[in-house]
Amino acid sequence: LLSQQLRLNKRDLHASDTTLSDGSSLNASMQTSSASMINQYKFEEEEEDADTKDIFVTVDNPESHVTAIETYITYRVETKTTRSEFDSSEFEVRRRYQDFLWLKGRLEEAHPTLIVHPLPEKFVMKGMVERFNEDFIETRRSALHKFLNKIAEHPIFSSSEDFKIFLTAGSGELTSHKKQGPGFLSRMGETVKAVAAAVRGVRGRPQEFTDMQEYAEAFSQKISSIDKVTQRIVREQKEYLEELKECGPTYALWSQSEEELAEPLKNVAGCVDKCCKETEEQVKHLNDHLIPVLHEYVLCADTLKAVLRRRDNIQADFEVKTEALATKKADRDAMRDELDKVEDRLEWANNALKSDWTRWQKGMRTDLRSAFNDTAERNVSYYEKCLAVWESFLQSQRTDAEGNGNVDFS
Repeated sequence: LLSQQLRLNKRDLHASDTTLSDGSSLNASMQTSSASMINQYKFEEEEEDADTKDIFVTVDNPESHVTAIETYITYRVETKTTRSEFDSSEFEVRRRYQDFLWLKGRLEEAHPTLIVHPLPEKFVMKGMVERFNEDFIETRRSALHKFLNKIAEHPIFSSSEDFKIFLTAGSGELTSHKKQGPGFLSRMGETVKAVAAAVRGVRGRPQEFTDMQEYAEAFSQKISSIDKVTQRIVREQKEYLEELKECGPTYALWSQSEEELAEPLKNVAGCVDKCCKETEEQVKHLNDHLIPVLHEYVLCADTLKAVLRRRDNIQADFEVKTEALATKKADRDAMRDELDKVEDRLEWANNALKSDWTRWQKGMRTDLRSAFNDTAERNVSYYEKCLAVWESFLQSQRTDAEGNGNVDFS
């Protein structure tokens, strides 16, 4: 219906030879026409605040399952909603990682130039020794929870029938629904078209999408660099922590053989132990809060580049069909109808991406700003506590020195 309306709009504009107030002609094939129905993608106007949010999703309670052929984890997905399209206000289902992967694929297939929030990697992340240890499971659970809530907050994705089925269907019903997707040959055909478009390239990409590509590349390089450096810092802090844990007992042992230094040595050992605990909390905070956010946006950068490639593929398809129409004399009416459909699709893709791009940037900046502020506050607290520990030690030594009539340390 939307495609038909778009074509009617274009034909009406062609027929009426419309002109703008400045005398310039109005081109009906303009990709960002204000008259287009595509402008329903007004995400910023549709943003919901916490008071009007009508769907809440929680991912928790991971369970391990062992079968004769595989071991896997399922997660409880709880949904509470006031939306009328749902049969109930509360749902509880169990989902495994491949179910989340299916949902992501379906959303990307239906909306190729909207930005689907990334899932955590399927395979073990670097540094993880065991695939299903507690840290790995919790990291994945948190990322899956973030993924579903990003979908729930999105004005288009949250109304998807696939999203509704994911949240509500029993395991058997979900399996049946998953089989209804495009067949292997259809997917292969799309892949071949995408490869052909990539090889051919795009000849007339609008500058705004070239700017987006350059931004995505720069963002990818910067966030990847910060992610790697932060992970290296955390690894070095863990090594420092292990050394620090050995230091305290050494001071304590030394105090047993140095009668004159016994008290300050014991105090130093106590200070080192206190700093150990604070350092352990500091490392845990970075590992649990900053690193996941940084790595999440490393994956987001890959998603942005994939979305831009899909937009280019749609434009490349439009350019190929335009050239074919210009060179062929037979079946021009049929080719014109096909070209109109592709042009509608390109217009839809362009407007969807521009609107969602702004929305994504706003969310990204909010997430990173929050992570950086949180880390800064935690750093201040960490160093203040360690500083207080050592200032207390110095004060105790001054007091002892004054009591013994010795020279003050200052």
